[in-house]
Amino acid sequence: MDMKRIRKQLSPSKHTDPGNVDLSRVSERKSGLNMIRLLGILVACLMVLPILVTVFAYRDPPLNHIRGFAEDRIHEVIDGGSFEEKSDKGSEDDFSQQAEVLKDKLLGGLLAAGFDESSCLSRYQSILYRKASTHIPSSDLLDRLRRHEDLHKQCGPNTELYNKTLEQLKSGHNIGTMDCKYVVWISYSGLGNRILSLASAFLYALLTNRVLLIDRGTDMVDLFCEPFPEKSWLLPLDFPLHQFKSFDGKSHESYGNMLKNNILNDSMNDVSTGSLPAFAYLHLAHDYGDYDKMFFCSQDQLLLQRIPWLILRSDNYFVPSLFLIPTFEQELSILFPEKDTVFHHLGRYLFHPSNLVWGLITRFYQSYLANAEEKIGIQIRVFDTRTGPFEYVFDQILACVLNEKLLPKVIIQEPITPPVNRGRKVVLMTSLSSGYFEKIRNMYWEHPTVSGEIVSIYQPSHEEYQQTEKQMHNMKAWAEMYLLSLTDVLVTSSWSTFGYVAQGLGGIKPWILFKPENQTTPDPPCRRAMSMEPCFHSPPFYDCKAKKGIDTGALVPHVRHCEDMSWGLKLVGHDEW
Repeated sequence: MDMKRIRKQLSPSKHTDPGNVDLSRVSERKSGLNMIRLLGILVACLMVLPILVTVFAYRDPPLNHIRGFAEDRIHEVIDGGSFEEKSDKGSEDDFSQQAEVLKDKLLGGLLAAGFDESSCLSRYQSILYRKASTHIPSSDLLDRLRRHEDLHKQCGPNTELYNKTLEQLKSGHNIGTMDCKYVVWISYSGLGNRILSLASAFLYALLTNRVLLIDRGTDMVDLFCEPFPEKSWLLPLDFPLHQFKSFDGKSHESYGNMLKNNILNDSMNDVSTGSLPAFAYLHLAHDYGDYDKMFFCSQDQLLLQRIPWLILRSDNYFVPSLFLIPTFEQELSILFPEKDTVFHHLGRYLFHPSNLVWGLITRFYQSYLANAEEKIGIQIRVFDTRTGPFEYVFDQILACVLNEKLLPKVIIQEPITPPVNRGRKVVLMTSLSSGYFEKIRNMYWEHPTVSGEIVSIYQPSHEEYQQTEKQMHNMKAWAEMYLLSLTDVLVTSSWSTFGYVAQGLGGIKPWILFKPENQTTPDPPCRRAMSMEPCFHSPPFYDCKAKKGIDTGALVPHVRHCEDMSWGLKLVGHDEW
C-alpha cells in the first residue's frame, strides 16, 4: 500500500485558514489521525502474520511426540537406516506412527505401560538396541500377564490381603482357603541359573494364580528393575520365616520329606485344609530326590494348591517338565502356541537391567557394536579346572566359526594383496579368560581376510574365575549376557546357562560348541540348536500314573532331549516335530 498517497488524501487543504479551524475540523483531524494509526497497525499485522503462522506451524511438539519420533529415528539408524526426510501425510498418519512406536516400546503389548521411565531406562529403551522380535506373544499370554499384575497389586507386600495371609504363616496353621497365595523364590547359585530358575518360578506362579515374591539375596536389587507396576516383587525384609534361606534337601519342611515321612500324601486332597501346613518348601535344585520330583505329578499339584505359601529353591530351568504335567498342559499350549518361545517372552517381560547395568550395556554397545554390519557373539565357558586358555578349545572355536562361514578365513601366505574392503563384522567375545580373545584378535589384525571383510574383536571383561557373590562381577556378567543377546549370530558353549539366557532373550538359535572330552577338539566342533529355549539339566524320569521310570524326552513332540546334554530336556518348535 502507498502510505504517501494515504497521508496526502488525509491531510488538510493548503487553502484552509488555520485561524478559522472550528471544532468539527479538530474532530475531523483527530479522526484522520486515528485512521492513520489503524491502517499502520493493520499493515504491521499483515507483515507479522506470516511469521506467526511459521512459528505456530513449527512450534515444539509435545515431549512424548518428540521422544517417540527420536526413538523411531534412533531405531532406524541402529538398524542401518538413514535420516532421510519422510513426507508428512497428516495428523492421522502421525498418530498411527506414534501408536506404532508405543507398541514397539511395549514389545507388542508384552510390557505394561505406566512405569516411571527414569527409574528403569532399559525397560522402554531396549527397542533402540534390539531388532524387533519375529515372535509375537499370544493374546492369551498378554491377558494372563495383565491379570497377574492386578493380582500383584491386590496381594503384593504390605497390602491388607498380604498381611492377612502373613498372619496365617506366623501362626503355623493352615486355617482355610485364602484370597491370596504365594510362591517365594530363593536366590541361589550363579546368575545364569538364577535367571532361568526365576523365569520358571514365575511361569509356575502364573499357572497356579500365585503371587511371586523373590528373595533379594546379595545383589538382585542392583541387577534388575521391578517388573510389576505399583507393587514390588521383593520379599519384605521383615518376612517372618527367617530360616528359609537355609532350607535344603534335608529340611523337614520340604515337600519331598513330608511325602517320604507320610506327613503329606495323595489322600489328603479330600481332607480339611486345616490338616495341611501353612507352607511347604520345594527343593527343585540339581540334587533333589525322588520324592522332591513328585512336584511334577498332577495329584501332587492338586495337594500343593491347598497350601498358601510355597518356598522354592532351584538352579534349574524346569519349564519343560511343566509342559508334561496334564494339569497345566492345555493352558500352556494356549499361552504359548509357539512352544519354543517361553523364555523369550517371559525373559523380556521380567528381566530389565538396572540403570547401573544399562549404563555398562549402552556404553559398550555404542563404542564397539553400533556401526557393525553384522554382529557375531561368541560365548566361551570352559569346565576344565586347570588354568587356561587351552589350545584345543581355541581350535574348536576357530573350526566352528570358519566351517559354518560365520567368520571369513584369513590369507596366511605371502605375497599378500590387500583385498577391497567389503564390509565390517564385529565379534563380541565373552569368557573368564582373555586368552581366546587375544589369539583371534591377533589373527584378524595380522592377516587380511580372503573376503575383504574387516573383522573387529572385542571382549568387555575377563574376570579369570567365577565370583558368584561379588556384586560388580555379576553386574558385568548380566551386561555381557544382554550384549550377547543383541548380536545377529551367536555361538555358545555346552551346558552354559550364561549362553542360554543370551539366546533366549535375543530369540536366537545359536551354534552350540560341543563339550570337549579328553582335552580334544570335538568333531564336528559345533551344531545349530533346535530351538532358542534353555535346557533343563536335571529333569525327572518318572511316569506319575504308572509309578515307574520313563524317558520323559520321548512323550510329546515338543519336549526333546537337549543338543548339549543328552539327558536334559528342552522345548522345541513345530519345525522340529
